[in-house]
Amino acid sequence: MIEVHELTKRYGDREAVKGITFSADRGQVLGFLGPNGAGKTTTMRMLTGFLPPSSGTARIAGFDIFAQSAEVRRRIGYLPENPPLYPDMTVRSYLTFVAKLKGVERGKVKSACEDVIARTGLGHVAGRMLGHLSKGYKQRAGLAQALIHDPEVLVLDEPTIGLDPRQIIEIRQLIKTLSGDRTVILSTHILPEVAQVCDKVVIINDGRIACEDTIANLTREASLEEVFLRHISADAAAEERAAHALAEAEAEL
Repeated sequence: MIEVHELTKRYGDREAVKGITFSADRGQVLGFLGPNGAGKTTTMRMLTGFLPPSSGTARIAGFDIFAQSAEVRRRIGYLPENPPLYPDMTVRSYLTFVAKLKGVERGKVKSACEDVIARTGLGHVAGRMLGHLSKGYKQRAGLAQALIHDPEVLVLDEPTIGLDPRQIIEIRQLIKTLSGDRTVILSTHILPEVAQVCDKVVIINDGRIACEDTIANLTREASLEEVFLRHISADAAAEERAAHALAEAEAEL
């Protein structure tokens, strides 16, 4: 369903994402895990077509993200870290607007809106202005817009950031119900979220893949926190050794 191969993003001389390769099968919830600044959001933006890669490629449901970006967008629902909401619109009018933008058939717009309103628990606030909603309900509205066209792939970037404990539990439970035939990528730095929701984990650090495996395999002999720290520390140590070796080589010239 998702195949990423040597995906790279450069900003001038700086590489934010450095030739990463990973995959996710249909129905999997993939936890994309890493410290702040590791390259998670940049990768999500490339996969969803919001940012072109510098090199490498990725395929979503068989379509290339660069050469067939329109087809990819039809198959992806994206919830960025800051949901794209219009505060002066009601929940229902906003979702109707988004459904039309995303190409939902005219005769199915109303039913699509009512379906995602019900699935995301927005029924009793559907007539309220988005700007008057709590952070938790704004996140639900963000999820609803990502789901409105019934995508095959759902990409969620830090979906519980800034929420209170009750709201976090509610959003996690909602995410669990969204997989099935749908593939979900959950980008986060919150380890308990990944352990509770995901089937597979990809750990990224400094723009590189540090680890890729199933939750079951990774946590067979250690907690996810221990696994995460081990791979991040190992990655950092390898970089330090490489820098030291380079400095020694340059000193000998």
